[in-house]
Amino acid sequence: LVSPESSVSVSAHNAVVGLAKAPGSSGLWDKFSFGLDPSALQERLFVSEENIDGFLGTAFCPSPCSQSALESQPLIEVLDVTEDRIQIRVE
Repeated sequence: LVSPESSVSVSAHNAVVGLAKAPGSSGLWDKFSFGLDPSALQERLFVSEENIDGFLGTAFCPSPCSQSALESQPLIEVLDVTEDRIQIRVE
């Protein structure tokens, strides 16, 4: 993380933390952790096609699945992500 480019904005009903990667860092972030105390952090995933596939895969098939069950899983594609919505296509 780069400290000068990171920011925090707090209002009565919302808080936003802007994070900036260090110049040598590359790739997408998969997840982040937050909380009031380092010993009690909660983990959240960023919206990505891989994270949605993983989440829906466990929702449709929570225990180890057979090959035929895996083949019948829907194809999920993230089409658009904005602050207000996410648009996905399921085949």
